[in-house]
Amino acid sequence: MPYTPGASLGGLSATLGSVALGAVDAAGVAWFLQTLEGWDSPETRAEFTDREGDHGAWASPVYLGSRPITLAGTIDAPSQAALETAMEQLRVAAGLTDTLLTVWQTVPKQCLVRRSGKPLLQYITDTKALFSVMVTAEDPRRYSTVQQSGTTGLPVTTGGLLFPAVAPFVFSASGATGTIAAANEGSFETRPVLTVAGPVVAPLLSALYADGTVRQLTYSQTLQSGEQLVIDTDARTVLLNGVSRRRFLTVAQGWPTIPAASSVTFQFQSSTYSATATLTAAWRSAWM
Repeated sequence: MPYTPGASLGGLSATLGSVALGAVDAAGVAWFLQTLEGWDSPETRAEFTDREGDHGAWASPVYLGSRPITLAGTIDAPSQAALETAMEQLRVAAGLTDTLLTVWQTVPKQCLVRRSGKPLLQYITDTKALFSVMVTAEDPRRYSTVQQSGTTGLPVTTGGLLFPAVAPFVFSASGATGTIAAANEGSFETRPVLTVAGPVVAPLLSALYADGTVRQLTYSQTLQSGEQLVIDTDARTVLLNGVSRRRFLTVAQGWPTIPAASSVTFQFQSSTYSATATLTAAWRSAWM
């Protein structure tokens, strides 16, 4: 039967690279997504050592592993040529490098995946085929499709001047706080990317938590005008204009994260004020 290009087929819906599964593409090919295995949760890594002469065991910390995902279903094409083209598109979409996988739930979520198994494509007829592709996300988190960000300059206060006159005039103070409030709406901690733009002397970045704890990142060098320092708290890389400068960064109390269903305030400081220096925090809410 002919399908209307762009129409939704109902049920499961996902986009792998440029291929929309659960919908009809521009060539009239219907991609039915019937299996989405592995999207529920990745495996865990933990060890339990039996207690000697006692009940129970000693438990190690529990970590999530990578997330293998299998997408399977049926391709229904208007012609044999269209089916063969669709098969090639799917082989390319299940790429050998990072490919974006988006699952269209009530709250859409995404992750970066790579091919981790042989794509299975089996003809049913000359215009229909079964497909199954296995991909793996090295990062187990499922992220919001919306990236959030905030930017601030260094804190400054102006005003508050008192002029001696017959009737004193008071000008109220106003200022930039030098802070960014970052909220994570998901069920799992997420890790921001922090970008400092110069000029700024030895920038200090602090993550202030609701329980009063503080995690600080101190960069010991001076950034000149036009230079950018990018700190990826997940990859734990520190790049100045694309060149590693990790050795100049001191991490106190651990790398900052944004806890699940919570928020963090990032504070930007320096011993020397610069009117054009900025801190930008970028993050996505994350789910387990």
